[in-house]
Amino acid sequence: MDSTTIPMKASSPFPYSISVNPKSKLLTPFSFQIPNKLSFSIYKSIKCLKPPFQSSRLNFPYDKRGVSISCSAYSTSAPPETSDIAISRLNRLTSEFLSLIDPVDRVKRLLQYAALLPPLDESKRTARNRVMGCTAQVWVDVSMDDEGRMRFKADSDSEITKGFCACLVSVLDGAFPDEVLRLMTEDLATLNVGSGGGFGVGGLKGKSRVNTWYNVLITMQKRTKALVAEREGKVIGEPFPSLVIAMDEIVAKGSYAEAQARYLFPDESVVSKLVELLQEKKIGIVAHFYMDPEVQGVLTSAQKQWPHIHISDSLVMADRAVKMAEAGCDFIAVLGVDFMSENVRAILDQAGFEKVGVYRMSNERIGCSLADAAASPSYIKYLETASMSPPSLHVIYINTSLETKAHAHELVPTITCTSSNVVQTILQAFAQVPNLTVYYGPDSYMGANIAELLQQMAMMTDEEITEIHPQHNRDSVRSFLPRLRYYQDGTCIVHHLFGHEVVEKINEMYCDAFLTAHLEVPGEMFSLAMEAKKRGMGVVGSTQNILDFIKQRVKEALNRNVDDHLQFVLGTESGMVTSIVAAVRKMLSSVEASSSRANINVEIVFPVSADSIARTSRNSSMASTIEMHDPGKLAVVPGVAGGEGCSIHGGCASCPYMKMNSLAALLKVCHQLPDDGHILSAYEAARFSSQTKSGKPVADVGCEPILHMRHFQSTRELPGKLVHQILHSHENGKAMSSREKSVDTARF
Repeated sequence: MDSTTIPMKASSPFPYSISVNPKSKLLTPFSFQIPNKLSFSIYKSIKCLKPPFQSSRLNFPYDKRGVSISCSAYSTSAPPETSDIAISRLNRLTSEFLSLIDPVDRVKRLLQYAALLPPLDESKRTARNRVMGCTAQVWVDVSMDDEGRMRFKADSDSEITKGFCACLVSVLDGAFPDEVLRLMTEDLATLNVGSGGGFGVGGLKGKSRVNTWYNVLITMQKRTKALVAEREGKVIGEPFPSLVIAMDEIVAKGSYAEAQARYLFPDESVVSKLVELLQEKKIGIVAHFYMDPEVQGVLTSAQKQWPHIHISDSLVMADRAVKMAEAGCDFIAVLGVDFMSENVRAILDQAGFEKVGVYRMSNERIGCSLADAAASPSYIKYLETASMSPPSLHVIYINTSLETKAHAHELVPTITCTSSNVVQTILQAFAQVPNLTVYYGPDSYMGANIAELLQQMAMMTDEEITEIHPQHNRDSVRSFLPRLRYYQDGTCIVHHLFGHEVVEKINEMYCDAFLTAHLEVPGEMFSLAMEAKKRGMGVVGSTQNILDFIKQRVKEALNRNVDDHLQFVLGTESGMVTSIVAAVRKMLSSVEASSSRANINVEIVFPVSADSIARTSRNSSMASTIEMHDPGKLAVVPGVAGGEGCSIHGGCASCPYMKMNSLAALLKVCHQLPDDGHILSAYEAARFSSQTKSGKPVADVGCEPILHMRHFQSTRELPGKLVHQILHSHENGKAMSSREKSVDTARF
């Protein structure tokens, strides 16, 4: 046979050679000679396609007619003119897959690569070598040889995934560290394998398959960085504090985590005392996720004995308060900031429970940086500008006072939103009202993130956009983008913390972890979380969205029933950890004990700035273990400002306003109820008796934007009343008439 045999270079992980028949014109037989004597031939057409798109980083070899002249990752042709071995190999691998028109052929090619991947030694199939975020089990072993080249081995329990790993190993094994680190996840997109679209692997859960490329690459790069640092004698840096949740213990790593962990297992006598008071006096409790960990620990334990305790985000608090009143509670204790207690008071009044008492946990004002921003003169000026450019809609974050909502609504038709429904609210508004301009506020970071999300949406296909909102396409999204405005001078002091320093450290040390981020975080953190979300490794949304994401990933791990360590970076206020720990422990304990039960650990990482943690004489990297049967005692480590982990550069790991809701205050209020002697007057939630400029009760006008949101949540459309207000809010140059504002709210 007239053929040429090309031995593979020593740097290749595949112990075989490729025989190429140079005389073939249409079909080329590739004979893979493998040491175990397994051999087979693959016939593939050399009719290559010019790719429909081309990575700016990849150099495809084309002839003068624009036709690709290389169809195999292991072609006889000379490599492209580049000193980057990895990119050269990727060019050829990409050309190979682009030449296969039928998705089924790509699947077959992946399976062929999978068959050639040497099996990973059983000793390397450890939890430490597992790749997070893959549906199948994937292991990657990384080392550096004497010449400073990176060596990669990989394996999977899925043949398709094994094929992906084989391709990546063939590209990166033997490359130098800088070559490995230069490769970007975007470069892999041109391989057109696993996208689920016209060029993807059909019927094979394409999205999760694409995620495999990305997650394995990121794991390879993270471990490459670590080996380079180790060889150069560099200190990688101190890890963020974290809590590791296992079946029978919780391990606190770092002083800040120790402070959070201290109250996860409260004094049962305190719990019993609180439950007795709640039962005796018919008191319900609604508390925010960001509550003080001591209070949350007690409340979480008390929930088992008294059903009228609820911990959630701000929107649900008022709803649950109404249900508690319906169940017979005479009093509602609100553990949150003042706008939350105001909303609970107003919604209870709207529901006919005026006699149910509502109490805050402090005799001082419990503020909120976002609520304060919305009450500022600059925000009023922002709304006045909006009122002069009809048709306009003001979308205001729920985390604002009732008084602010009322005054805003009289200037511009207003609807409230939460971090979980804001994007859909804006999309529906643009779809329902022609030529509308939307003014969002007051959170500047969320506004910028919404704008970025919609800009990304404008780059999607019409089919992808329709899946998000059925009344939009690429043209409609691009047309309304110039009519989206957001306030640029309002931030949450908690989420402001997640800036450049934190993002750099996450990139360096936690790039392969699951990343969660509240929609209020700064742009850098948002972009990082969105990138993780695209590969199935992240979530961006509300506190409830974050909790649901973590629970779903834990559920998937339990269903796989293999030893695993799940690591989540918590991109929101640290008070969330109590609810997360409770949910994860419940899930882990729901699995029956047996010799075949997998060992699953869940690590929650607190990405706090270095100057947010006060040092102690103890080694901060020391891990403290809390046994379930013996909680033990952990030292409380205060942060820079008042024990809240606040940074001197702005931002807090936990909200100092929320922490004004102490356990002592809760017990005091419960003891004093009913307040016949008016001792708790300063603790009562505000019931607005004031009026707006048009002479209407602040409580009524301020509730209307909330009712508009509730209508949207139930119907997925803006209420007709709000649309009418938008279209007729500026007749003859005058602001919305009081007649339009006085329409009875009962219909909502």
